[in-house]
Amino acid sequence: MNIAVVGTGYVGLVTGTCFAEMGNNVICVDIDTDKVERMRKGSIPIYEPHLDVLFDRNISQGRLHFTTSLESAVDQAEVIFLALPTPPGEDGGADLSYVLGVAKQLGPMLKRYTVIVNKSTVPVGTAEKVHAAIAPNCTSGFDVVSNPEFLREGFAVDDFLKPDRVVVGTSSEKARRVMNELYAPFLRQGNPIYFMDERSSELTKYAANAFLATKITFMNEIANLCERTGANVDAVRIGIGSDSRIGKRFLFAGIGYGGSCFPKDVQALQRTALEHAYDFRILDSVMQVNQAQKQVLVNKLLDYYGTDLNGKHIALWGLAFKPETDDIREAPALEIIDALVKAGARVSAYDPEAMNNVRKVLGDSITFAADPYEATKNADALLIATEWAVFRTPDFVKLKSLMHTPAIFDGRNLYDLEKMEESGFFYSSIGRKTIHPLKANSN
Repeated sequence: MNIAVVGTGYVGLVTGTCFAEMGNNVICVDIDTDKVERMRKGSIPIYEPHLDVLFDRNISQGRLHFTTSLESAVDQAEVIFLALPTPPGEDGGADLSYVLGVAKQLGPMLKRYTVIVNKSTVPVGTAEKVHAAIAPNCTSGFDVVSNPEFLREGFAVDDFLKPDRVVVGTSSEKARRVMNELYAPFLRQGNPIYFMDERSSELTKYAANAFLATKITFMNEIANLCERTGANVDAVRIGIGSDSRIGKRFLFAGIGYGGSCFPKDVQALQRTALEHAYDFRILDSVMQVNQAQKQVLVNKLLDYYGTDLNGKHIALWGLAFKPETDDIREAPALEIIDALVKAGARVSAYDPEAMNNVRKVLGDSITFAADPYEATKNADALLIATEWAVFRTPDFVKLKSLMHTPAIFDGRNLYDLEKMEESGFFYSSIGRKTIHPLKANSN
């Protein structure tokens, strides 16, 4: 098929590249001239594992193209994906100005029957708004379909090529046939494609993300209770995760969720509820608890050193909101850095992929290290904010020799408690007992 993808962020670029990989002719559209030129030359603007291989292959084989011209992109398109930003507005709801702005432009450009697909995460009723924006100036047939993405950053390519499920919201049998044909190559192993009405499809995306955010937040609350009762959150996680009704995923305690999806989607779902006169109380709690959880490591550090961190050198491992991405949107690390700097600390940080993005935001207010160990030289404490694989098995002897004070505050529970008892470090994690080196040595 001839496909146009409007928007080349995480969702748009992965969507376009993966459809091209299945033999479709894909044109991706973006208004950023420099970005489009770089992509034409084979430069990927985001970090996403395995995307580079597919990206290069489909450009070289002539199936993946880039343009700044919306009109030329949709000229031959049978399907147009809208993968545009929907940032939070002032009221917390999703800002649809990008989506509806493009929709208005599409009306006079459509020359034949076209399926317009909302790939962006949008509130209930958006398909109808997009249809209304296109219709007044359109002389050809078209349908607007909801097709939410369920991609995990760091695993987006695998998630797209081998989806757990595909959700399509449409009331049109013609659009249903088109979408079924389009996704058939991705579903050969028998994973389902679910067709439903547009509003149910739109709400499915928000419900999925809000539920996962709630699951994470609940486990963080359990972790905080574990610290007060002497229980171990890892044991609790294993105990409840073996229940098939609960499942093992999204049960790891930490310092809160971040990224481009969960924060804004929970907020947008709450706003949708308010617009329909419903008080979605659990979402209020999820947002409040998550915001507080981002400060847990800083609070632990303040308990250790007192309220005055003036002059203290704090090392920070991890800046991205999760591993295998350079995305720092709503990353807990940024709030940790802000709190540390305000408390007078000097921060040196390392992240395998996200340092350039943080440097654009923070400039020289912190130091960026060339490797994890460089960040810890003469540090008074090490904080771990992202569970990158490179942080999982450090040389603790080397680490101890480099640090001024052997104290680790682990926001991702990377290390075994028994091993930390032998290491000579002060070690504080989430929902587990704190290791005091004097107590360990006294045994």
